[in-house]
Amino acid sequence: MRSLWLGAATALGMIFAGPAWAETVRILTIETNTPGARDYYTNAIKAFEAANPDVKIQFDYMDDTSFKAKLPTLLQSSSRPDAFFTWTGGVFHEQAEAGVLKDISAQMDENARAQYAPAGIAAHTYKGKLYGVPLYAAGVALFYNKALLAKTNVDPKSIKTWDDFLGAVKKVKAAGITPIVLGGKDKWPIAFYYGYLATRFAGTEGIAAADRGENGGFNNPDFVKAGGAFKQLVDLEPFQPGFMDTTQNKAAGLFGDAKGAFYLMGNFFIGVQAKNSTSGKGLGDDLDFIPFPTVAGGKGDANDTFGGVNGWLITKDAAPATVKFLRFLTSKENQLEGGKLGIWLPIAKDAQASIQDARLRGIGELLARAPHHQLYLDQALGASVGAALNDAAAEIATGDIKPEEAAQKVEEAREMR
Repeated sequence: MRSLWLGAATALGMIFAGPAWAETVRILTIETNTPGARDYYTNAIKAFEAANPDVKIQFDYMDDTSFKAKLPTLLQSSSRPDAFFTWTGGVFHEQAEAGVLKDISAQMDENARAQYAPAGIAAHTYKGKLYGVPLYAAGVALFYNKALLAKTNVDPKSIKTWDDFLGAVKKVKAAGITPIVLGGKDKWPIAFYYGYLATRFAGTEGIAAADRGENGGFNNPDFVKAGGAFKQLVDLEPFQPGFMDTTQNKAAGLFGDAKGAFYLMGNFFIGVQAKNSTSGKGLGDDLDFIPFPTVAGGKGDANDTFGGVNGWLITKDAAPATVKFLRFLTSKENQLEGGKLGIWLPIAKDAQASIQDARLRGIGELLARAPHHQLYLDQALGASVGAALNDAAAEIATGDIKPEEAAQKVEEAREMR
């Protein structure tokens, strides 16, 4: 029911003496986890409402897993929000095909679009129609704990190849330190390894070709190699005990408490590991990162990156003020502030200069130099194939399937799509 989005207090306020807003714009997003992000949104909302007193902005938050599970049903109901967070990719394309989104091309003229990086506009465009507003980019990197690695004689900056990384894991484990912390319960953190390795072995073009069913689809040698390389890591038993029962947020906190040496995650992890640690401060200056290792004989460019281009999609029948608010929220000034606070990698043109955290700025530089940026595979491939890929990665991690079976599992999901 749409009234649920207003909340009891808001509804009573409208009935009695509260302000009579002409519009309520309801936004659904994922839980931020990054320190300061909620306050940032709250301040932006207050500023917009002050300039537009007839509009009420309401943000609702869900954790990643619940968001992905509940959104498809919600979008088909009368309770759909006016706009919602998106990782773009194949899932977005499916939503556009389902007819639950609004074409906002006419509300975003060339001057409005020029505010954003072209890749951001392209990521929110499907079949020539613009359905959303870009918010930020995200890049996955291999984070490490400087202090722990110093005890193991491992120089993280010397890790260039996958074999180098496997060697480092062996040394860390031999020193009695957990090599890798992993939130396996949510599955998608495991799939970051599988997905990045697929990007290295197959390349972005190879992934796109597989998604089209070419060369055997996902049941081809490059994806088997990606699974095989991941299995090499799994066979070293590098993860903390009970990793499959550990959520991403709990795992981030463990890493922030110095319970492991490496963690593969997006740039947002800088804030997440601090927020979820016991101290609330995380590793501080002991946290740093290296690019994901290269692989021998891979078809992907060594400088290709893996991550997201995220933003907001507008639903059909959205309140008229929805796009106006989202343009305000993602204005260059607001993105500069978000970058300054370390909340995200801004996607507005020339906003990267605001990034003060050297690690966040460094990941941004990797994205800027990348010939290609591969979207998270569970989003790029659509809901069903993405879920199958996450499952396959998790089953490799638990030793339940072989790399060949994982590739076949993903391909079977693609054929049934």
